[in-house]
Amino acid sequence: MAAFEEFGILSEISKAIDELEWTLPTDIQAEGIPLVLGGGDVLMAAETGSGKTAAFCLPIIQIVWETLKDIKSRKTGKATTIVSPGWNMSTHDRGSALAVAPDGLRVQSREFKEWHGNRCTQGVTGGKWGFEATVTDEGLCRVGWSTLGASLDLGTDKFGWGYGGTGKKSNNRQFDNYGEAFGKNDVITCLLDLDKGEVKFAKNGIDLGVAFTGVSSQAPLFPAVVLKNAEMAFNFGDKPFKYVLPDKFLPLISAPNDKIAMNTNGDNINEDGVDNLANNAPQAIIIEPSRELAEQTSNQIKLFKKYLENPSIRELLVIGGVNVKEQISLLQNQGVDLIVGTPGRLEDLIQGGYLSLSNCRFFVLDEADALLKQGYTDLIERLHKQMPKFTTDGKRLQMIVCSATLHAFEVKKMAEKLMYFPMWVDLKGEDAVPETVHHVVVQVDPQKDRSWQNLKRHISTDGVHQQDNVRPSNNNAETLSEAVKLLKGEYVIRAIEVHNMDRAILFCRTKLDCDNLEKFMKQIDNKKFSCVCLHGDRKPNERKANLELFKRSEVKYLICTDVAARGLDISGLPFIINITLPDEKSNYVHRIGRVGRAERMGLAISLVSTVPEKVWYHGEWCKTRGRNCWNTHLTDDKGCCMWYNEPQYLADIEEHLNVTIQQIEPDMKVPLDEFDGKVVYGQKRQQLGSGYHDHTPEMAPIVKELSKLESKAQILYLKGHLAKMARIA
Repeated sequence: MAAFEEFGILSEISKAIDELEWTLPTDIQAEGIPLVLGGGDVLMAAETGSGKTAAFCLPIIQIVWETLKDIKSRKTGKATTIVSPGWNMSTHDRGSALAVAPDGLRVQSREFKEWHGNRCTQGVTGGKWGFEATVTDEGLCRVGWSTLGASLDLGTDKFGWGYGGTGKKSNNRQFDNYGEAFGKNDVITCLLDLDKGEVKFAKNGIDLGVAFTGVSSQAPLFPAVVLKNAEMAFNFGDKPFKYVLPDKFLPLISAPNDKIAMNTNGDNINEDGVDNLANNAPQAIIIEPSRELAEQTSNQIKLFKKYLENPSIRELLVIGGVNVKEQISLLQNQGVDLIVGTPGRLEDLIQGGYLSLSNCRFFVLDEADALLKQGYTDLIERLHKQMPKFTTDGKRLQMIVCSATLHAFEVKKMAEKLMYFPMWVDLKGEDAVPETVHHVVVQVDPQKDRSWQNLKRHISTDGVHQQDNVRPSNNNAETLSEAVKLLKGEYVIRAIEVHNMDRAILFCRTKLDCDNLEKFMKQIDNKKFSCVCLHGDRKPNERKANLELFKRSEVKYLICTDVAARGLDISGLPFIINITLPDEKSNYVHRIGRVGRAERMGLAISLVSTVPEKVWYHGEWCKTRGRNCWNTHLTDDKGCCMWYNEPQYLADIEEHLNVTIQQIEPDMKVPLDEFDGKVVYGQKRQQLGSGYHDHTPEMAPIVKELSKLESKAQILYLKGHLAKMARIA
């Protein structure tokens, strides 16, 4: 299915979808799939039957399979390179609720009741070494050195030596006073002298003296930390230390290979350093409020993954009413990659130690409002705490919440507490345009603007008029339609130049229109108007590369169709241009919603033809569905063209939004009065505040005039009053 593949869905999954006879993605799928594939947390609201299960299952299945395939390729030696773990904190040798940042230089635990530890990916076997650990958030922490055989709870056995924020040093569960307490923003230098068998520490550059002696060098020692609701950052010497190491001590990063030992701890590492996922540690957990919903979701997953092989995805349905011993056996022996279950049975397996959350990449709450109403809030929070916030390959834990009422207090409260800057997909609320979006309409009137008759350059048109009598001297509907196409090409360039658009998305109605606009802009000035296309006829690798080029600002303009642009989230995007209005009202809101995000101002310009425009419309009757089709007859005459009435579509959009969209002249100049301040598109709106100093010069003449009028009024009053008194006398 090309429509699903445009979102980045694998062809194997699309093949399975094709067998389900799904013609096109639903709205929730069109919005949700790209967001989940993009790596973000997502909140979805849609009616029952809207296809939301596929909206989160399809991208999750794809990512899980790609991860398994990558692991398998590295095991069989097919990967080109295996990156050395280097000097960073291990994503394998860690507590279940401890998160490791992608660069391995920051760790965090948000567990309030328990300690969770972590060791470095490498250790040393001799010499004098040091590293720095900075407390980056309030909480309890202990940092130091340990062997691979030591407990992750640093300092609680004889193989770990730590210094804690309470000012205590600890080894073999003996806690003694040492130095002084430390907290947020303090830098602890951890020093190891294996020549003398000593461990000591410094706080903010002040040497606290020897903490431990008799430290054996028979086993390698590794930087280690243990946290309780705290966060620490590490520097092993890849950047300058904040405080100079003592004489003859060196940063760990300078250790020679013959002094380095690798951390082989963790169920996830094999002898070659390749990632292995434990049998009972799935990559995705999907929680449903009922057995029926869980079974339904599980059945959908089986259909979607039908053609994903080598490796295959192993899913498990975990619900009550089924023999728990069978589920435990599958977890321990066969292994699972994806679990769909109900809260009660999931909790039983986790508490019994049969199900681990150490490799969880996706945490999905389907029908979240129902789960919360059933009293599972505490369980959800406990499970979330046990899931590492970063996976072993540096990917952030993704949380996906589906609910009929996203704006319910309980759902919003949970989202604020657990989710990481989630994207909202609410298809149940009324469409509205954010205040940060300035959207305007430019009329394209070929009867008033006759410049199309003598253009020195012009855009290639779509060819719908190749059999029509189109001549500049004619004033028939076909000629005016062709004129609109020519003028729109010019208006796009004019809008870009007038507003100095250095970054914009340009929406076209068809893939052919996209190609023609790209060619036109590159012919004018390939550097000034650098652009790329994003639509279904471009190969997947090209689409991915083009989007990355635009995201990195290596090209200025992204030209795309509605379908290809679904879910795009370009940070700080200032401009979009609708070359043609969409025929679906909701798509207008979707398009202009690409700008005005994160409180940044955005401008959306729509080019609206005043006359009907003949366009391609390849329906089910078209055997090739538009590919190499040049049947320019109208649909009423068994053709593949139609007349597109943009004024009517504009009226529908305005009625849908209950607004009148501001019209501007073809010179593209946009008044900014309604924004109450200076507007810089792509930046946050500047608030005026009191504006006292700025407005004094402007107000001075007005105040002076008011003073004169007040004096005149007072004099007139006095004259009238005196005259009245004289008459009375």
